[in-house]
Amino acid sequence: MKLQVLAQNVRRIRTGKQFSQRALAEAAGLSVPAIKSLELAKAEPRVRTVQAIAKALDVKLQDLFLPARELKTVRFRSTKRIQNRENILADIARRLEDFNYLEEILNMRTPFRLRQIRDRCSKDRIVECADLCRKKLGLSADEPIYDICGLLEHAGVKVLTVHLASNNFFGLSVGEEDGGPAVVVNVWERIPVERWIFSAAHELGHLMLHREAYDVTQTEESKEEESEADLFAGHFLMPDQGFRKEWNEAAGLHGVDRVFKVKGIFHVSYKTILYRLIENGVVDGSSIWKKFQQLHWQRYGHGLAFKEEPMAMVPVEPFKLHPFGFSEDRFSRLVREAVEKDKISLSRGAEILGIGIEEMQDLLASWEAGL
Repeated sequence: MKLQVLAQNVRRIRTGKQFSQRALAEAAGLSVPAIKSLELAKAEPRVRTVQAIAKALDVKLQDLFLPARELKTVRFRSTKRIQNRENILADIARRLEDFNYLEEILNMRTPFRLRQIRDRCSKDRIVECADLCRKKLGLSADEPIYDICGLLEHAGVKVLTVHLASNNFFGLSVGEEDGGPAVVVNVWERIPVERWIFSAAHELGHLMLHREAYDVTQTEESKEEESEADLFAGHFLMPDQGFRKEWNEAAGLHGVDRVFKVKGIFHVSYKTILYRLIENGVVDGSSIWKKFQQLHWQRYGHGLAFKEEPMAMVPVEPFKLHPFGFSEDRFSRLVREAVEKDKISLSRGAEILGIGIEEMQDLLASWEAGL
């Protein structure tokens, strides 16, 4: 059993770090057949062999022998194969385990506040479901959401982020049975922040509408479910009453600037605005995309690429910090409280946050300064 776990972990971590077997062999001073034999669990390796592999992979020795907890109630789908799928799931499982552990030792578990209304959400009442969720969370009918992460965390939904260089993966979600509910958002810097925000709301839509779809073995995307979650997210972030109010107040602006102003208020994509105009029958869906391109060219002297987000929110320079529009912080806040109350050691806090001990000491110094 230990040999099988070791083999799986070496293979998973190696592929996650994009090492070939040959590259790992060279870094560890071993032969390629030795790496292949270990990953196939053919023979018990020597201790110094495993130590060399751990050093080459930059992980602790014990990490190679710990079985990764398997998530089962996960909605993790993509139109294209995600190479790091196994590593992402293992990392999310570990972080959720730490998240729940911190909540338990601090007695700070937050109940899922939307569970009571989930039975009232259905695929034929998606807009009503989004409005119902907003009302349950104390939002008015025309109020923008300024802090999607804080709102979800208040609702008992854990928010985690990953950094994956992919335009085909924006997020996933985990059911309550596996330590959730949780939404996980890809915060790769080439993805607009508006998409980060939308992805969080989109995954909440799946949690509310598609409970039967939470099966980690299912990897094929459902266009119907994606469209339903998109509709939910659009109305959760931008309720129709608020949209109509802001759209009408901006009536004197150039059409392109009008779209950009409303998009900025609700922190959504310009496409979300255009889709809402189509949905409300304000514009013709068959021609608005071409017309908007033409108007944008006339206004700004260039067109728009399909995945381009004009006037986008961007990660703040120079440290690529998340802008205040998307900043998950409950996890780190729980770590701080656990450290300050001597529930966990400083090194354990660093391990949970995935940072080095020196960075953790700097963090502690800022806390002790009252910041």
